Formats: sequence, C-alpha cells, structure tokens
Amino acid sequence: MKRLITLLFILTATLKLSAHASELDSLKQKLQVTSDSLKGPIYTQIAAHYLGYDTVSTRRMKYYFQTEALNYTMLALHSYSTYNDTLGLRTSFNALAKVYRSQRKFSQAKWFILQSNTISRQRKDTLNIISSLIELAAIKSDIKDYKLSMKDLNDALTLSLKTHDPKKESIVQVGYAELYRKMNDYDKAAVAIKRHEFLDDSLNQVTVDSIAKVAAADSIKIKKQDSAIAKKKVFTKNSRRRPMLRYARHITSLSFSSAPLLFSSL
Repeated sequence: MKRLITLLFILTATLKLSAHASELDSLKQKLQVTSDSLKGPIYTQIAAHYLGYDTVSTRRMKYYFQTEALNYTMLALHSYSTYNDTLGLRTSFNALAKVYRSQRKFSQAKWFILQSNTISRQRKDTLNIISSLIELAAIKSDIKDYKLSMKDLNDALTLSLKTHDPKKESIVQVGYAELYRKMNDYDKAAVAIKRHEFLDDSLNQVTVDSIAKVAAADSIKIKKQDSAIAKKKVFTKNSRRRPMLRYARHITSLSFSSAPLLFSSL
C-alpha cells in the first residue's frame, strides 16, 4: 500500500513538472511573437514560475530558480520602466525583494521593498503600503534592527486599524510574533499569536455566516421558483381540463335535449 502511494505521489509530481515545463515553454515562445510594449507581463509570468523556488528540493536547482526569477524580473522591470507602468514596477520590486531576502542580500531587498512602498504611497494604496511595511519590518528584523522593525510594524498596525482591515491586522500580529521571538520576548510573542488566532477565527466565522446567509437566500429563491412552477403546472393542467369539461357538458346537454324526442316517438 505504501509503495502504491509513493508511486502515485511520484507520478503526480512528474505530471506537475511536465505541465510546468510545457507552460514555461509556451510563454517563452510567446515572447518571440509579442511586441516589446507587451512583453512586461509575459516576463512577469515567467518569473512567477521561478519564484516558486521554495518548492525545489536541491540547493543547486533552488539557486537556478532564483537566478532565473531575478533575470526575468529585471527584464520585466525594464519593460515596465520604459512604458511607465507603476503597477508592473511594484510587482517587480516585490519579487526582487523576495529573492534578495532569500539570498540574505538584505541591502538590495530593503532597497527594492522601499521602492514598492513609495509607489503604494504615491497611489494612496493603503493595503499595499501595509504589505510593504510588513515585509520591510521582516527584513530589518533579519539584520537585527529591531527598533526600526517595530516602528514599521506599528505603522502597519495603525493603518490596518484605521482602515478596519482585520485580515491585514492578523498578518501584522504574525510579524510582531516573529519579531518578539527574535528578541527572546516569548510572552509578547504568545500575546501576538493569540490576537492573530482570534482575528482569523473571527474572519472565518464571518465567512461561514456569509455563506449561510447566501445559502438561506438561495433556498428561499428556489422555494419561490418551485412554488411558481407548481402553480404554473396546476394552471396548465386546469387549462387542459376545461375544454374536456365543456365538451362533456355539451354531450350531456345534447343527450338530455334529445330524450323527449325519443319518448315522443314511443
């Protein structure tokens, strides 16, 4: 049984890799017939495949994936920069920050996430300001700049509370927990995790309640539709019966009207 499960796992993994390679080849071929102004998103798609380097088992393959992710993201960055595509630029900055942080090149990672943060501030995009602050805090925590890391998390928390975004606040609390652990303050880390779990439970309950409301509304709608269909069937059945009833009455009336004639003939 174990051998069968192992074989199935290997087969599934092989199929996934094959589909992955096929899609990559398709995207790379697409680059050959795409004008320069439209290549940016394709470079980003290719880079996104290589950004999954955490799923790769060997160190050499992981490094290869990271290198390819950097190469294609840089190509995308150049394309977006040429056509002043700020959203594309921000996506590229985030990707570069992720790879450089994984490679422990913290100066580069910090610089690119700051560029992402700047674009979000220019666009007044609060959600992405919060996201970039959380990532910036994590990078500063990696280099043991705990004071500035705490400041970034505090800023992110203030924005999440101001915009009434419990989902983002939950992520901020995870950031606090990680920071406190590095600072060996496990009591505060536990408090942050409890707050994170409470927020997640609340969000899950909201989702369950929303699904229940939608299901209830759908049920009422279906019942109304079923009722309307039933009424229509009754109406159709009655409509079909009426001509038959009229015909039966007509025959009956004819029978009674002809009866005296029969008696008179007798």
